[in-house]
Formats: sequence, structure tokens, C-alpha cells
Amino acid sequence: MPRPPKSRRVSFLPNLTYFKPAGVPLKKLEEECLSFEELEALRLKDLEGLEQEACAEKMAISRPTFHRIITGARQKLARALVEGKAIRIEGGHYQLAPGWFNCRCGFAGRFVEEHPRAQEKKGLAHKCPRCGVTASGSE
Repeated sequence: MPRPPKSRRVSFLPNLTYFKPAGVPLKKLEEECLSFEELEALRLKDLEGLEQEACAEKMAISRPTFHRIITGARQKLARALVEGKAIRIEGGHYQLAPGWFNCRCGFAGRFVEEHPRAQEKKGLAHKCPRCGVTASGSE
């Protein structure tokens, strides 16, 4: 029986999680599913321009694991673009990095610390800047 995958640290959750080619009805499209950790790997490596070792460290995984994740993500994106597939971002084995939260309205962001000792408290709840609902996250 294989070992269960470890959670990867993610510091960004997108507000939009579905992309499709324009002018093609949704029912006629196939989908490529990109996990949240694959999106995080693409963001760190391709958008922020970090080296693989730094990316792996930020995601709390080994460098070979990071390489496998980013290679799979790039293949999925290439396949979706070349074959005209929709891209759905969902699932995976991840946990939000310390200091990040995800609200039910879809907003994801960093906690704004109100006082210096806030980092010592566990399970803090903060108001979402978009909808005002109290959101809890990873501390």
C-alpha cells in the first residue's frame, strides 16, 4: 500500500478557478484539472521567478517533488491550450501557509496583524475585506 501524500504549503488561492476557450459551449469542452499545489508551483517558479530549491522550500517539499509537480502542471496547461480544453483548478493535498486565510466568499489573503503579539495566538479569526464575514485560517 503506497504512503499517503504529504500536504504541500500553499500561499495563494485564486478567486477564479475555471477558464475556458471563448466561443465554445461548456458542454462541448473537455477539462484539464490543475490542483492548488500545481498552481502554487507555477506561481512561484514562472511568475515570481524563484529557483526550484527556493520554491520547494516555500512549499515545504523536496526539490524532486517540486520538479514532479511543476512538470505535471506545465504538461496540463500545454495540453489544455493546444487541444482547446477548459482548465479547472481544484483539490490536491495542500494546507494554507501560516498567516493566510480562505473565506467562504472565495477571497484568499493574508491576515493583517493588529498588534505585535497576534502571531502568538492560535486559531485567530479575522474579518474578510471583501464580504466582512469572520474568516479563520492557518496560523
